[in-house]
Amino acid sequence: MRKLTTPFSHVRSIFWKSYQKNFASARKTLVILGTGWGSYSVLKTINKQLYDVIVVSPRNHFLFTPLLCSTTTGTLEFRSIIEPVRNSGFRQTDHFHQAEATSVDLNKKQLMCSSVFHPHFTYALNYDKLVIGIGALNNTFNVHGVNEYAFFLKELSHARQIRNRILSNFELAVQPEIDEEEQNKILHTVIVGGGPTGVEFGAELYDFFVQDVSRLYSKCASLVQVTLIESNKILSSFDKRLQSYAEKKIKERDRFNLVQSSVTEVKTNSVTLVDGKVLPCGLVVWSTGLAPRPFTHHLDVPKNKQGQILTNEYLQVLGDSTRCAYALGDCADIQNLPLPCTAQVAEKQGRYLAHCLNNVTSVNQLQPFQFKSMGMLAYIGGYKALSDLPEVKLQGFPSWFLWRSAYLTRLGSWRLRMQVPMDWLKTLLFGRDTSRNMDKHNQNQRANQMNPNHKPSGPGHQSGYHGKGTKPDLNNHSNQLNPNNSLYTKKTTSGDQKK
Repeated sequence: MRKLTTPFSHVRSIFWKSYQKNFASARKTLVILGTGWGSYSVLKTINKQLYDVIVVSPRNHFLFTPLLCSTTTGTLEFRSIIEPVRNSGFRQTDHFHQAEATSVDLNKKQLMCSSVFHPHFTYALNYDKLVIGIGALNNTFNVHGVNEYAFFLKELSHARQIRNRILSNFELAVQPEIDEEEQNKILHTVIVGGGPTGVEFGAELYDFFVQDVSRLYSKCASLVQVTLIESNKILSSFDKRLQSYAEKKIKERDRFNLVQSSVTEVKTNSVTLVDGKVLPCGLVVWSTGLAPRPFTHHLDVPKNKQGQILTNEYLQVLGDSTRCAYALGDCADIQNLPLPCTAQVAEKQGRYLAHCLNNVTSVNQLQPFQFKSMGMLAYIGGYKALSDLPEVKLQGFPSWFLWRSAYLTRLGSWRLRMQVPMDWLKTLLFGRDTSRNMDKHNQNQRANQMNPNHKPSGPGHQSGYHGKGTKPDLNNHSNQLNPNNSLYTKKTTSGDQKK
């Protein structure tokens, strides 16, 4: 049936289209760099009626980093702790750019980007407001061999590489013609850094050894060894009583060693300590602080001694005359208000900044950013954890229950809140999944890494958000789709802090 068109409806249609056009032209363009805790918090909280929100990131998902260690041994599956960025909703399809920011002209308000899939394809983005939340890289402290032979643990790709290496080492150790000396070396894991990441990875390894290795690889279960190296105290940001409890529990475990020392060199199958002692091993996981990305390094603005972008108390970048650029998370530091580089800080900064941007009519009434810690949590294995809260300090099983409950409620979506408990239940009932997800390229890389005469590009190679004159090698298709091009997490310091 033909719709009746009246003069009034025609005028109303013209008025509505004119209103939409004018409203769209009134919206400002907000460009967000990164999909980590700070940037993702801004994206989820910002009023999209006021801004055309454009996200630029080599990574197309948000990663729930506090549970990343659980994926290295199969306690959780990889997709159970990531949330696709496009699920947050964009006004237009092309408002998400899977690309890297290479440089920015703060005066012209122009950002230069390079496609992740075709790095020679570069383009410019103009913005009205810019949020820099690109995180940081692992700090190698210029220790020789770290980038070539050690594994980092900040990204999902890192966890997948570690998981494949662990399983490869066990399968190799049970093959014929592998003597006991070689087995001891292959099954020795060295963890460098005694912060929450290093301790929690060791905890997941302990659970895996006790619950699954003893059942699946019983012949070599007694040869497994883990060494945790920390130059100071483990979990240095926690309460001293909780530190002592964690140290006691770790030392009580058979074939788990806690070494107070520093690493001077990492080789193909060994680690050298500052006293000259050499530790043969089959896996090195490096988790010792943060270093600025090339994009941050090349940005011509004031920075602190650690290379972080300095901001005022409203998170505005110092040195930006337009006052339209903001920085938050691991890549930034508030002048005269140093804060730990944690997920908790970045998330709160993101919500605060979104609130500021949403209240454009009351700019003069905005309050400076203030941070009040909700506490810290860390899992130490054997269904035991630490809870360092402002009001109470917990340890043992009650703290483990709180640890799991707290993170379950903090997961970004109901999909993840359903998947994670299901993974926990499957692990409890059927054990961890020990199938390896390795293609031919990874198998060849593994064989080369076991060859002491081979000089690899390195499992711990770091990339993402390049600065001027720096391009990632993405000519290979496997590199084009490698999420290792982005590192947004919330862990740091000697060992690092988290949560």
